[in-house]
Amino acid sequence: MAVWKKALATATLGMLLAVSAGASAQTDLPSRNSTGPTDLPSRNAPQAKAPVTPQPFSSREVIDNGHKFFGDVSRGLATAIEDAFRKYGEPNGYILGQEGSGSFFGGLRYGEGKLFTRNAGIRNVYWQGPTLGFDWGADGSRVMMLVYHMPNVEAVYTRFGGADGSAYFIGGFSVSAMIADNMILVPIASGVGARLGVNVGYLKLTPQATWNPF
Repeated sequence: MAVWKKALATATLGMLLAVSAGASAQTDLPSRNSTGPTDLPSRNAPQAKAPVTPQPFSSREVIDNGHKFFGDVSRGLATAIEDAFRKYGEPNGYILGQEGSGSFFGGLRYGEGKLFTRNAGIRNVYWQGPTLGFDWGADGSRVMMLVYHMPNVEAVYTRFGGADGSAYFIGGFSVSAMIADNMILVPIASGVGARLGVNVGYLKLTPQATWNPF
C-alpha cells in the first residue's frame, strides 16, 4: 500500500513538472504577430515641417506700414513704393530698420531691422557691406527693404549684390535694387546726410550682428 502511494505521488509530481515546463516555454516564445517595442511608431515623435513660403503683400499694406515707420518724412514714400511695385511686382516680405554708412571713394554700411512676412513670422535682420565707387559723404537712414521671390525666411540671410542707386531719388527717397539668386532686394531709404554719385557693392544679411562686412 505504501509502495502504491509512493508511486502515485511520484507520477503526479512528474506530470506537474511537465505542465509547468510547457507553460514556461510558451511564455518565452514570441508571438508571430507580436511587434517589439522598437518597432512601434511613437505618437509623440517630431515631424519634419516643410519651410513656409511667405505670401505677398499688397502695395496698400506696404505703404501704410511705411508711413507709420517713416513718420513725418514719408510724404513721397508712396511714389517710391509704387515705382518698385511697377517694376518688380508684389514683395513677399519687407524689412524695416536703420543703417549708417560713410564713404570716400570706398566705405562701409551697417544696419539692423526686422523682416516682416504675412504668414511666416518676424525675424531679426542685420546687414553689412562695403561700397566702392565715385561717391563721398556719410548718412544715417531709416530704411525699408522690399524682398521679392523669397522661398522661405531663412533664405534672406545671404549676400545681395548689384548697383546701389544712391543717386536714384523718387519723392525724396533713394531707391536701388540688389540681387541674390532669384531674390530681389529693393532698399528704399530716407535720412540725414549726403551721398553723391553711384557706387557698387553688396549687402550681406545675417541673423546676428557682426562687424565683418565680408
